[in-house]
This record gives sequence, structure tokens and C-alpha cells, in this order.
Amino acid sequence: MSNAPSPKEQVTLEFSSNGLIAALGGSHGRNFARIEQKLGVRIASRGNLIAVEGPAAARERASAVLRALYARLEAKEDVGLAEIEAELRFASRDPSGVNAGFGTPSIKTASSRVTRARSPAQSSYLDLMRTHPLVFGIGPAGTGKTYLAAAFAAHLLYERKVERIILSRPALEAGERLGFLPGDLREKIDPYLRPLYDALFEVMGDQCTRLMEQGIIEVAPLAFMRGRTLSRAFVILDEAQNTTTPQMKMALTRLGEDSRMVVTGDPSQSDLPGARAEGLNTALDILNGVEGVAIAKFSDADVVRHALVSRIVAAYTKADAPIGLPPLPGGRRKSTS
Repeated sequence: MSNAPSPKEQVTLEFSSNGLIAALGGSHGRNFARIEQKLGVRIASRGNLIAVEGPAAARERASAVLRALYARLEAKEDVGLAEIEAELRFASRDPSGVNAGFGTPSIKTASSRVTRARSPAQSSYLDLMRTHPLVFGIGPAGTGKTYLAAAFAAHLLYERKVERIILSRPALEAGERLGFLPGDLREKIDPYLRPLYDALFEVMGDQCTRLMEQGIIEVAPLAFMRGRTLSRAFVILDEAQNTTTPQMKMALTRLGEDSRMVVTGDPSQSDLPGARAEGLNTALDILNGVEGVAIAKFSDADVVRHALVSRIVAAYTKADAPIGLPPLPGGRRKSTS
């Protein structure tokens, strides 16, 4: 019997453009190197062919990732480490590649800007925003809750399905007493809404400033929402873990005709007394199962910021788990932060 090692298993993928293969590999082959590192495979390219060598399951995942990334390049989209990480997440959920991230419908937020989900949870979140007038996005920092809400708002505005975008957030640090701060209303609330501004500028570009000047994008401190009826608007209530129950009820009942609302928050990061996300947790319990209301939940596995952020979130979650803190409504536990 021969003791010669068996040949390594590999699959060869054929693509139509040699030029796109070079872009797919990235500078000095760093894109291929990232896929190799994450999946435990070896990738080699020659002309319009790419060979993937490794265990069968890893080869399938790597092939799905490479095909999806190539499709992005064909659509004239950028491919970098963020897109690679996104496709790796989709491939881990669906190794066949049938539901690859590139296969999800794109969100056109401006004439030359497209946004796509970067994880299966984000894809589900977008689906819920398409089909429900009120969506709660719940989960840790860095999972794209606010960014995707802003992107979807920009998409609906671009498609002329809403007439304005309204951004709101509790100004908890100022106790909602903004009159003591210098400047006009926008200048007073700017520091609290900066994350929403950042998201909108990223998905809309320079036109965001013009739309703000025209009042099509409006900032509305939560304290100033009372008494308003918001029609044909997309409303984003960010950092909802810092709302009280009366504030949350007031905000949710502002919805008018043909309007939508997304409420984002992380119940474990409340700045309210006792670190208890009173308004958000109560709303989640009361509205669970109500027609037209959807809840999208994210975990540390969905963090799409720097890889270290995911590890930080996981470490804090692990540290909190064995302490035995009293549960909040719906079984959630009080944060120690």
C-alpha cells in the first residue's frame, strides 16, 4: 500500500474578466489573504481563473464569497475589507451562496450611492423596514441599527415615497432643557444628533446639507415633539434606551398618514437612573405582536465596526452574564455599566 499523501482538494472558478480578478484580489492580494485567514483555505489566481484549495465546506464558503464579491465589482461597486467581512457573514449562514449579501436588494440613497446589508441580521432589518410602519432596532453598538435606518430613510426620500426625514434623540445629558445652551435650536441639538448626521452624510453625500437648509431633513429634539402630527415623513428615534415611558408613548403617537418610524436602542446602555431602559423596555413588552410593529434584534456577532468592537461587546456580555442581576420587563437584565 502506498504511503504517498493524497492530493489536496480544490475547486477552480472561472470569471469573465481578467481585470476584475486583479481588483478582486486587492492590492498585493490582501483580499485573498483575508479570505484565506478567515476560512482556512488557499487561493491562487491565473488569468480569469481562481483556484480554491482546502476542506470541502471551507471551499464552498470561499467560492460563495468570491462570486459575490466579483458580482459587486461587475456592478461597479467597491470591494474592500468591509465588503469581504460582509460576504463572510452571509456565507457562514448560507454556504451555498444562494443568499449571498450581494443578492439582497440594494438601497439607492442618492444618484451615485448604493447601500447593502452587511450581515443576515441587517438584511432582515431592511426587510422589516420595507414591510412595517414601525420597527424597533435593538442591539449593541456597531451593528448598523442607526446607519441602516438613515440609509433607508434616504432611500425612501430618493424614491419620493416620503417628503421629509425627521431625526430625534433624547438630549439626556442636558435634561431636555436646551434653552441654556448657546445658539439656535439646531446648534443646541447638534451634539446629540451627530451620529445620525454622520450616517446621513455617508449615504447621501453633499446634498444632505442642502436638504437640511430646505427643511426636508429636520432635527427635532424629543422634548419638542409633543403636539405634532408627522405625515409623509420617515422618523428616526435614536438612543431610545434613554427615553422614559411617557416620552416613548408621546414619540410613537406622533405618526401621521403615510409615515414610518424606526426606533433604535441598546437596553444595556441606558443613561437613565438605575441604568434601566424604562421607555424602550416597556414599549417592547407592550407592542410585541401588535400588527404593523416589528422588532429586529442584533447581537455582538452582527457588529460591523472594527473587529475589536465585536470582541469588546462579547467580553462585556460575558462579564454581565453570571452576576445574577434582577431581570427587567420581558426577561432582560439590568446593565452594570
